[in-house]
Amino acid sequence: MELELRHFRIICAIADAGSITKAAAALGLAQPALTAQLHRVERALGGALFERDRRGARVTPLGELVLARARLLLPAVSDLREEAARFASAGATGDTPTRLRLASANGPVLGALVHQVSATYPDLLVTTHASWSSEQLAGMVADGRIDYTLVGVCGDAPPPSRPGLLWRTLATDPVFVMLAEDHPLADRSVVDLADLAGTHWGATPGDGCFAECFAAACARAGFTPKTLYETDTASCVDLVESGDAVVLCQPTFRQTPGIVTRPIAGNPLRWRSLIGWHPEGTAVGFADQVVKLAGAAYLDVVARSPQYTEFLRSHPTFGVERV
Repeated sequence: MELELRHFRIICAIADAGSITKAAAALGLAQPALTAQLHRVERALGGALFERDRRGARVTPLGELVLARARLLLPAVSDLREEAARFASAGATGDTPTRLRLASANGPVLGALVHQVSATYPDLLVTTHASWSSEQLAGMVADGRIDYTLVGVCGDAPPPSRPGLLWRTLATDPVFVMLAEDHPLADRSVVDLADLAGTHWGATPGDGCFAECFAAACARAGFTPKTLYETDTASCVDLVESGDAVVLCQPTFRQTPGIVTRPIAGNPLRWRSLIGWHPEGTAVGFADQVVKLAGAAYLDVVARSPQYTEFLRSHPTFGVERV
């Protein structure tokens, strides 16, 4: 029997799990099928790789040798595949890729970007991934698992810390507040932060400095904020509707019955939308077009909000980045 990569993955899985039963569950295989494959591998290698009893599976001396080679081989093959893909795309600058892997942290632009890409390149396969963590998404770009990611950072904060990635600012927006339509301040066109002292707050989660910047803005307004609940968008809306919290939100938040969004006087909090990619990524030759389409997607999102469209007319320093 010729050994294949899947056989080395099996050996690593059993060693890591310490049990054939647990390894089978992790690999999505039936336990008898995994046992049969292990027996075939052991026959091909000339000896037992694991000692098995009721306590689990322990690596034999021969197993230690094979396991050490497997742990070197599998990452090397994975790296080879990524390098080969990048090499194959080198020199394809400007060419349309066959697939595009997009990701986004909290924000409404991803859906609009998918629409822009699909409308412009109907034969291009687009896949998406979402996460609240900008650092996680930057890591996925660095590892070659996604091609482009949309993230947000607070104010003048730097992009996620992964070195070597390229970043372009798409837009800078103020942070608005989300209120129930029967809130005492809902009839105002602009809300003073100090008038919300004493309330509880909500926001979607992130891994940047937004919570600290918000606390600093409240201190400048003369108060210390109560609890800042970090939760998903639907739960933020529930908190507002129930009157349990006022939520900090992007000005492009789509209007919901019973909910209003309002600017904060002086615009003390800002949010920058960025797009990032790897300079050696498989779709790097498509970067200029993706940035252009992402800018168009942002404008599509803004156009859905008459209130924010009007706000931008009198606040030209905010909005899409001019290049």
